[in-house]
Amino acid sequence: MDALSVVLTDNSSSATFYAQREMSKAVCTGSSSANTVARMAKRRDLTPEELAESARLKAIYEDRKAAAKARGQSLTQADVAERAGWSGQSAFSQYATGKIPLNLDAALTLARVLGCEVGEISPRLAKVMNIPSAAEVREAPNTEPAPANRGNIPLISWVQAGSFHEAVEAYAPGMAEKYLPCPVPHSDWTFALRVRGDSMFNPHGGKSFSEGDIIYCDPEVEAINRSYVVVKMVDEQEATFKQLVVEGTFRYLKALNPSWPEPFVRIDSEAVILGVVIAKLEQF
Repeated sequence: MDALSVVLTDNSSSATFYAQREMSKAVCTGSSSANTVARMAKRRDLTPEELAESARLKAIYEDRKAAAKARGQSLTQADVAERAGWSGQSAFSQYATGKIPLNLDAALTLARVLGCEVGEISPRLAKVMNIPSAAEVREAPNTEPAPANRGNIPLISWVQAGSFHEAVEAYAPGMAEKYLPCPVPHSDWTFALRVRGDSMFNPHGGKSFSEGDIIYCDPEVEAINRSYVVVKMVDEQEATFKQLVVEGTFRYLKALNPSWPEPFVRIDSEAVILGVVIAKLEQF
């Protein structure tokens, strides 16, 4: 089973994150595609809780539709489906009318598209992610809730990261492989990358990043000595991920793996630090 944990930079506070959205097939359907679910020959009856989720989803959609109309714009079910990456409006319609139950993947996607929290649509699925509902926060104001989803950010390729600093729009349409929830506060320019190779794997324990882990990178966080950074080297098309070491006026990139052929690489002033790693999603 995959699990999600937070690894912050040395200069930030520690946090514990919730289990990632793929953590339970008992909660999510076997496919994130609503169209696949719709083709099932026989559907079970939705529970009262699931029907309430559909009603809340429809109400949020109607609210966003009315707000768009007040601005002289329009918002249709087809628009929502397109922004969600679904092939047609029937996918959204079946969720909103209670024909099929919401799963975690769909709830995350719809929350992003409609600009709301998962808990506003489904307190049930928010609990799976350890996101406290507004009612739970009111009932226990003297407790500290688990870190909530701070917004969904784009998972991009290392080639895209190499040119991300030249972008004029943080969330350019179609640029992301998918969008992932981020557990910590971040700027609008934050992006995610999937770790490749084992240069940042530390077999001796401590801070370590394995192949397949997801790292969250914020370009607006200051890179200081011992920060974990994503860097665009001169004449390199792709970005690279290492620990920053500052000694006087010199800067180096350090691999955490002691067996790495080049444990230290000096970087000059032309190298661009694209972002500081603020959290990671571990793959087990």
